[in-house]
Amino acid sequence: RLWGDYFLDSKSKKWKKGNPHTNIANGLKRAFVQFILDPISQLCNAIMDEKDKKVQKMLKALNINLKKEDLELRGKPLIKPVMQKWLPAADAILEMMVMHLPSPARAQAYRAAVLYDGPLDDEAAQAIRQCDGSTPLMMFVSKMVPTSDKGRFYAFGRVFAGTISTGQKVRIYGPNYEPGKKKDLHLKSIQRTLIQMGRYVEQVADVPAGNNVCLVGIDQYILKTGTVTTIESAHSFRQMKYSVSPVVRVAVEVKNPQDLPKLVEGLKRLSKSDPLVLTMTEESGEHIIAGAGELHLEICLKDLQEDFMGGAPIKISDPVVSYRETVTEESSQMCLSKSANKHNRLYTKCMPMPEGVDLAIEDGKINPRDEFKARARVLADDFGMDVGEARKIWAFGPEGTGPNFLLDASKGVQYLNEIKDHVNSGFQWATKEGPMSDEQCRSVILRVLDVTLHADAIHRGAGQILPTARRVYYASMLTASPTLLEPIYLADISCPQDATGGIYGVLTTRRGHVFAEESRPGSPITQLKAYLPVSESFGFTSALRAATGGKAFPQCSFDHWDKLNSDPLTPGTKCNETVLAIRARKQLNPEIPTLDKYLDKL
Repeated sequence: RLWGDYFLDSKSKKWKKGNPHTNIANGLKRAFVQFILDPISQLCNAIMDEKDKKVQKMLKALNINLKKEDLELRGKPLIKPVMQKWLPAADAILEMMVMHLPSPARAQAYRAAVLYDGPLDDEAAQAIRQCDGSTPLMMFVSKMVPTSDKGRFYAFGRVFAGTISTGQKVRIYGPNYEPGKKKDLHLKSIQRTLIQMGRYVEQVADVPAGNNVCLVGIDQYILKTGTVTTIESAHSFRQMKYSVSPVVRVAVEVKNPQDLPKLVEGLKRLSKSDPLVLTMTEESGEHIIAGAGELHLEICLKDLQEDFMGGAPIKISDPVVSYRETVTEESSQMCLSKSANKHNRLYTKCMPMPEGVDLAIEDGKINPRDEFKARARVLADDFGMDVGEARKIWAFGPEGTGPNFLLDASKGVQYLNEIKDHVNSGFQWATKEGPMSDEQCRSVILRVLDVTLHADAIHRGAGQILPTARRVYYASMLTASPTLLEPIYLADISCPQDATGGIYGVLTTRRGHVFAEESRPGSPITQLKAYLPVSESFGFTSALRAATGGKAFPQCSFDHWDKLNSDPLTPGTKCNETVLAIRARKQLNPEIPTLDKYLDKL
């Protein structure tokens, strides 16, 4: 009765149900308001207004016994100890978890298919489904937790099958492990198994399936996440998917050169402790940290400076946004590049990917490891690609997993399979660093249409083919109306009805637009959803607060990539300015490369 339209009439001492308007007009309150919200607000108001006698009386009635030093507090500092004693959040959350979440034994039976990357009838998948301590070991390490010992981490994760014990010899798979190969595979012993109990760690001999555990001694073999198992034929667990992607980057450098080793070590530890952060070193020697947004980066930089570098001062550049290069139509001409010895020629064209394929690749629905006929059928049925060409996809790029295709559209070419790897390497290099601004490419299909090769194998090696493949890819992109994709935030803004005007004003000046507005029934709060380019989001929160008198609360999360609607090759356009700014930042030649640099004449 504490939830919904229930009212207690204290005069007649009867419960009334329904007719909220009539009952509220008669001065009655909903049971939830009367028995739960009102007592909380009364106590908080009494504490904030410093009505000491009323506070003491209420604390006595609620049986809340505070320490002597807490009783001397006034105002807001007093609310915290009172609430911790009266309504402890930990108890409520723990009780909700116990009541609403299924137990590991029940959940794993139906979640094994989502968690495990291998065949669902092998030994490991069966063990995960059973969730039993007597089967062979399967464990997923989801996070690296920094220890008090400098530079060392606990590998924190969950045991899905079997039992993990101190001194046990295990197989550790990193994120790049491929079944049947030795890459990213380590055979090591577990030094100690620990259980985290709040701020303390308790050492135990072993931990059975269904429990969380911390492992000591394997932190140098796992970067962020990994699989620990004793089954030789086991595949790894699926990597965790994040709803955001690291699109805001800053460059960090040390103020005192002698602190450089601290920075390098600190970046390694930061990268391990936060699963979302990317840290990298550019060719120019800059140390780059990429995060999901302004706030996320701010917290990461604070951790880096205070926890991982012992307070050494660092200099931070202005935030920089990652863009992606793409094409908007098919290449206007056949592109040809000759190898350095002039004996090999590659003919290619570029075209944009059908809409939605890039997202399907990122969601894992279309995978480089899929069976090629099944993948081609999905691409043909769902996205309208030609099924014959979809079967001849050579590679995804960059990194072999990205949202670009290299496909073979040639007919009857001799020695083609010999150069396949070299063309693929050139494609990976080119999609990692696009032609206009050295940014990654996205949603591009490169079709190899014809190849003329030297009859002698020594004249068509990697040294001849790889740079040629890269050049012809760049030429194909530059003839296919290239443009930039910029990352777009979904801004979720809640504010009172009267403050919406200021929000529209701020968004318009920052190239943002509202696409949904809904008011919550029974409250004066309006919920706005808007798209805002990440490049315009710096200082957005403070500008919004200033425009609405602090009434609006925005929450930004990465949503999608959107084309910049202008030509990067026409001077003065927004896209052209962005490309030139990126080139200047990366210390590249200020001119955008022209087509004749990459395109050869027959």
